[in-house]
Amino acid sequence: MATVNSYTRGMPTPDRTSLDEIVRAARELLEDSGLASLTMSAVAQRVGVRAPSLYKRVRDRDALIQLVAEATLSELAERLDQGTTVADLADEFRAFGHERPAAFALVMTPGAGTPVAGDQFRVAATTGILRVAGELAGQDHALQAARTFTAWAAGFVSMELNGAFGLGGSVDDAWNFGVTAIAAAITR
Repeated sequence: MATVNSYTRGMPTPDRTSLDEIVRAARELLEDSGLASLTMSAVAQRVGVRAPSLYKRVRDRDALIQLVAEATLSELAERLDQGTTVADLADEFRAFGHERPAAFALVMTPGAGTPVAGDQFRVAATTGILRVAGELAGQDHALQAARTFTAWAAGFVSMELNGAFGLGGSVDDAWNFGVTAIAAAITR
């Protein structure tokens, strides 16, 4: 889409960036430098425009963070929808956390006051988990089973990413033990 400005005397000028490019740059910046560095100015620099140009597409930093959270959950949902077993879901969930640790933290453990994704994105991210949980626990207990799985997996991955498993032993073995135990616990 083109914009008209006073410098071109009514002639349209091409837009310099798209919303997708802005969100992609913000997601990269989040992983490279953390949430505190996710500023409109830093994103603008990354996409090659001046900061005021971003406001044509994104209301403010909070809206940008929400868009990043929503894009993150969309990606996670797509990956989890492919899973057919608890082990598939767990391994994909863990892989996602390792590949995108800052985005994982943003959606799984947002700090107080941090903008979060809209409900439709959170619901979409649970579809694969609810499906498998329903198969194991029955539809009457699918939500409880999905919450149990998600809480355990998110906690484990968060602790792993933060280096909290310092007692020795294999973290991979602990993960596999936990996946097996969670699957057994939620199976009716």
